[in-house]
Amino acid sequence: MRLRIQTANCPRYALILTDTPRPDCVNCAGAGGIFHDYADHTGEYAGTECEPCACWTDWRLRLLPLPSWLRRRPRGGYSDEPPF
Repeated sequence: MRLRIQTANCPRYALILTDTPRPDCVNCAGAGGIFHDYADHTGEYAGTECEPCACWTDWRLRLLPLPSWLRRRPRGGYSDEPPF
């Protein structure tokens, strides 16, 4: 199990602990799943399904809720130039 810390926005901004796929996995090559394209009854492309790989589990553990003002904002903030 390879753990990493991420931020999540839904339902509330928080730090979460999540698992990552093994980068040296021979089945999924580090993608976390095996992708299969499928077609409809006419033979046209209809979408892609992802079969999860055994090297990765899609679980998340919420560690700490964060205040909303802590979200990433562009550097510089407000401009001091006039609006015209």
